Amino acid sequence: MSKKKEREVKTNAMRLLDTLRVPYRHYSYECHEFVDARHTAEALGLPAEKMYKTLVTEGAPRQYYVFVIPIGAELSLKKAARAAGAKAVAMLPVKDITAVTGYVRGGCTALGMKKKYPTVIDSSAEALPEMVVSGGRLGCQIELNPVDLCRAADAVFADVTEASAS
Repeated sequence: MSKKKEREVKTNAMRLLDTLRVPYRHYSYECHEFVDARHTAEALGLPAEKMYKTLVTEGAPRQYYVFVIPIGAELSLKKAARAAGAKAVAMLPVKDITAVTGYVRGGCTALGMKKKYPTVIDSSAEALPEMVVSGGRLGCQIELNPVDLCRAADAVFADVTEASAS
């Protein structure tokens, strides 16, 4: 084991996975500020197809919903609201992410947030043998089986994306 890994402090997400005995692989990379998931994939040499981002939305005041979607996709707010059982949802302002989740932008993950929020993983992940999500801090990613993530986050799978305009 490398010296860097020996000193690595576990995040809330990793502690939760350990408690649930969910197997995962941890990746670290040098990162001091938010970078998008495409840059993260490049930094780690991982295929973008298995990289997923975590988005937080708000329905009614103080009703929060978490969505895990492919990095190349856009969240469909209509599909997201339907999947969450909400009338409508809107993206949580960046300034509120830490207060709501306990995580910083770029380090937000569906695992181990301050509170448990209804969580939806895009159905595209179900067919993957493993996916990569944020590990709970900048410079930290976790690779695990999508079904394990779904169970650990007490989530559901649903189609919540729309094709990106690229």
